[in-house]
Amino acid sequence: MAKRSAPEVNAGSMADIAFLLLIFFLVTTTIETDSGISRKLPQWQPEDVEPPIIKQRNIFTVEVNSNNQLLVEEEEMELSELREAAVKFLDNGAGTGDEACSFCQGAKDPASSVNPQKAIISLMNNRGTEYGTYIAVQNELVAAYNQLRDREAQRMYGTTFKQMEKNYNDAGFNGDKDALKEKIDVIQNMIPQKLSEAEPKS
Repeated sequence: MAKRSAPEVNAGSMADIAFLLLIFFLVTTTIETDSGISRKLPQWQPEDVEPPIIKQRNIFTVEVNSNNQLLVEEEEMELSELREAAVKFLDNGAGTGDEACSFCQGAKDPASSVNPQKAIISLMNNRGTEYGTYIAVQNELVAAYNQLRDREAQRMYGTTFKQMEKNYNDAGFNGDKDALKEKIDVIQNMIPQKLSEAEPKS
């Protein structure tokens, strides 16, 4: 009796099918990207250049310990109070003469900052600080700057700083982007974001 040969499976199109599936998944899959924390790095300075002298009254110190507790200006503070304290410091406006602030609405405390352009927020973390707390503190401090920028943009241009930045970054915006960029620069120069991070403590 003759042996019957087994029918062969036609696998010629398997490569085409695999290739089509690969293309399908590449086209339909979305890849999330972490945006990170937006920070402007300081410009490089030669070593022989003397750093500027900063008065202590213009520095707002924020420390976070390994237990995620805040110490602001050497006093304990809750995270929910940090933004208001930072706004109060930045908007103090105690300067006179060349350091006077024409738009500040603060208490003009002589022991606090003279002008938002001179004010610096110094943040120091402990190596044991939780990442969530670190981000939350960063968010509150940046929100303090944005709150003041929104207020001044509303006063000067009738819209918020956040909306101005959104319009500028929108590819479909039909307005004059050059004029909008100038307005954004004016607000940023009035209230520059000077957030200094020190080396974490052990």
